[in-house]
Amino acid sequence: MNPQPILKLDRVTKTIGGKTIIDKLSFETNRGEVFGLLGPNGAGKTTAIRMMVGLMSVTDGAVVIDGLNVKTEFEEAMRRVGAIVENPELYKFLSGYHNLVHFARMIPGVTAERIKEVVELVGLQNRINDKVKTYSLGMRQRLGVAQAILHRPGLLILDEPTNGLDPAGIRELRDYLRRLAKEEGIAVLVSSHLLSEMELMCDRVAIIQNGKLMDIRPIREAASDDAVLHKVRLDVDRGEEAADRLRAMQLEAADIQVHGGSVSLMLRHEQIPDVVAKLAAEGFKLYGVSKVEKSLEDQFLEVTRGGQIV
Repeated sequence: MNPQPILKLDRVTKTIGGKTIIDKLSFETNRGEVFGLLGPNGAGKTTAIRMMVGLMSVTDGAVVIDGLNVKTEFEEAMRRVGAIVENPELYKFLSGYHNLVHFARMIPGVTAERIKEVVELVGLQNRINDKVKTYSLGMRQRLGVAQAILHRPGLLILDEPTNGLDPAGIRELRDYLRRLAKEEGIAVLVSSHLLSEMELMCDRVAIIQNGKLMDIRPIREAASDDAVLHKVRLDVDRGEEAADRLRAMQLEAADIQVHGGSVSLMLRHEQIPDVVAKLAAEGFKLYGVSKVEKSLEDQFLEVTRGGQIV
């Protein structure tokens, strides 16, 4: 069964002063996934996010959240959304717990049990009673996310959430966002300029340039999809001889190349163990077998033809 999208952008366009900032942008985000927005400088990522949360009007097209049009059903649509645009707004003189209690008073149905649940979900239980002014930037980001998900939104939108975080803070953010998507079934949409972190964090990434959607790339291909060809590198003791033996196997779309002590070729997923077994049976020593996938950075530069990221 196909996942149901919680967020849908349908040919969304934004024009300011006669200039088109966002041009017919369309994509969908599903429940339970982390979806990334990537683009060169001035691509329109933040403008798109501002339209999703109603901070900026849509010139043409539609932003639909859980079946509700943001333009015509704004209040109902926003009840399905949690968002942090720029920095989370927190009372630094209050404890983390009292920040959440204060916010919960504005939302019907948020119980003390729910506050405890989100505190544990973002890993702040040991510091939740300390004043926010004593928190690190990473802890404030986590408290901001806890605040944003108190009302159990179907969609969490974060604009550049890793800005200013140290490597440990970025890793913490990545881990609990993925846990949120999995355990709460929330769709998490993240904008970031850190390609390596987006690659580790996201299930899919939309690449936009000059306000247009260039491509949507899955980060985690289904490993068992036998229709997908993978570039595989075999580290062997006799590279040229192994390549000759592989050519004799007449493998489909093999494209065999030798690089010193390794051989690379294109294989379907289920072919890999058979090829390895045949080489081992013929006396070749295999020291390593690995898939050589294009990194997100390679894909980004390929799509944008070298465009600079924000």
